[in-house]
Amino acid sequence: RPGRARCAGCGGRIQDRFLLRVSPDLEWHAACLKCAECGQPLDETCTCFLRDGKAYCKRDYSRLFGIKCARCRAGVSSSDLVMRARDHVYHLECFRCAACGRQLLPGDQFCLRERDLLCRADH
Repeated sequence: RPGRARCAGCGGRIQDRFLLRVSPDLEWHAACLKCAECGQPLDETCTCFLRDGKAYCKRDYSRLFGIKCARCRAGVSSSDLVMRARDHVYHLECFRCAACGRQLLPGDQFCLRERDLLCRADH
């Protein structure tokens, strides 16, 4: 299909012999497939993530769109053990009382005020 496809990166027609198809409806010139945030070329050596028609490297996708700990605001990876309180997610080490600093364990009673956790004694 040379000449019929439009590049999702630059918008130009793809006349090249080869094109990169990341999803059924998004195609790029090989030189145009780059992370929308940092500009890193995305090829067969790195993972490519799509969001709203834009391609991202794994690091930037996680930083921009990944789940973040409600206390430290750092990213939470799929291999991290976490605690949840309502719609908030915390690293295990961040699941602590905001007043006394005691780590809260499964089964402990606590109160949640916005993103701050309070143990029963400090509530």
